[in-house]
Amino acid sequence: MSKKILFGSAAFLLALNLFFGTQIHLYSAQSGEKENPYEQYRVFTEVLEKVRQDYVDGTNLTYKELIHGALKGMLGTLDPHSEFMPPVAYKDLKDDTQGEFSGVGIVVSVSREKFLTVVAPMDDSPGYKAGILPGDRIVKIDGKNAEKLPLDEAVKRLRGKTGTDVTLTLFRASNGETKDYKLVRETIRVSTIKDHNGRSEFPLISDKTGYVRISQFGEQTASDLEVALQKLEKNGMQSLVLDLRGNPGGLLEQAGQVAEKFLPRGQLVVSTEGRGATQKSEYRSRTRNQRKLPIVVLVNGGSASAAEIVAGCLQDLQSITHAVVIGEQTFGKGSVQSILPLPDGSALRLTTAKYYTPSHKVIHEKGITPDIIVPMSDEDERALALQRSLGGTESLDDAERDRVRAVRDVQLDRAVDLLKGLSVFTQRLEPAGIKKVADAAKALSDPKPR
Repeated sequence: MSKKILFGSAAFLLALNLFFGTQIHLYSAQSGEKENPYEQYRVFTEVLEKVRQDYVDGTNLTYKELIHGALKGMLGTLDPHSEFMPPVAYKDLKDDTQGEFSGVGIVVSVSREKFLTVVAPMDDSPGYKAGILPGDRIVKIDGKNAEKLPLDEAVKRLRGKTGTDVTLTLFRASNGETKDYKLVRETIRVSTIKDHNGRSEFPLISDKTGYVRISQFGEQTASDLEVALQKLEKNGMQSLVLDLRGNPGGLLEQAGQVAEKFLPRGQLVVSTEGRGATQKSEYRSRTRNQRKLPIVVLVNGGSASAAEIVAGCLQDLQSITHAVVIGEQTFGKGSVQSILPLPDGSALRLTTAKYYTPSHKVIHEKGITPDIIVPMSDEDERALALQRSLGGTESLDDAERDRVRAVRDVQLDRAVDLLKGLSVFTQRLEPAGIKKVADAAKALSDPKPR
């Protein structure tokens, strides 16, 4: 037990008040803030002590438990993406970006309506193989109501030892159905760069057209993408499909490093703006080897955050990148979360800024509108997920397996057709040719997103 927990009430209050008093003095001197927070700090400490002394089941409560609880509540009132992370949750976050954890493999967030919602299932994970889709609302976890569950608590319940099971009750707004999914947790290895077959071989998918799928943005994404592009170039790639569908985002810097592979040195990729000068920043391309080739970027409602940065950047700079965005309206998560570690191993995940495309378009709560809108039904999305998943159709009966295999990826088909048209105009990579073909294709597409 720490010394802080062993302090008596008077000693604890004295230490806390001395600390807050010093901080308030410095804060007031620096900012001239009219509102004096001292009285509110005093209320907090008094409530803390009353709970410790009088709560009926408070015999074993510690200051750490109460303060962590208060911090969770405080951060939870700000926005769906800010949170206080106890040490275990902070470790889970680091595991996500470093490459391995145990769970069901779905990325979750809190919607604007405050519902726990699936952003996207991760490739080849239990959630992916079960047919869980972006936008599914998590109603229950193991029979317990989860609609208003704090994000960190939801993640804790979804993760667990490999081989254990968890039942999710999901509501799908597109068809109004509520359905149970029994999932067995697995060790999720985050391989963020894959080819059309879900592997790392990277053959061309049609005459001189390459394909790369980025499932999320982890610490190795940009370097793994470089390896993939080099393989495709050796195979004669002259155009590229960059698939960001179902990509929930990840590391902002990795998004910049991915986008800059198709940009000249010094080009603005993304800017961030927050309350203070330190939150205003720009990420500019640092590469010396811009790849000049026609690109189609595929997106859908599961494309979020860092994926929207890449799509928005390449779309904004079409005259430079020769890129056309195809698919459906993206998720609209355009805020920056800073991870602020704390001395006890916990951390704050705090929304500190919003990011903008090079033309200063707002992404947050708006998303990226594709140049060419190609809708796809939920059932077809599920079938394509099973097609891409290694062994994903093994649990299906013969009739269902045949139906899944027969589904066409209409968004990818449109991308390949467009790239064939672009090749006629882009032998010298003329931007006017790209715009001409993109505008013609757009005129034939559905003018409104689903």
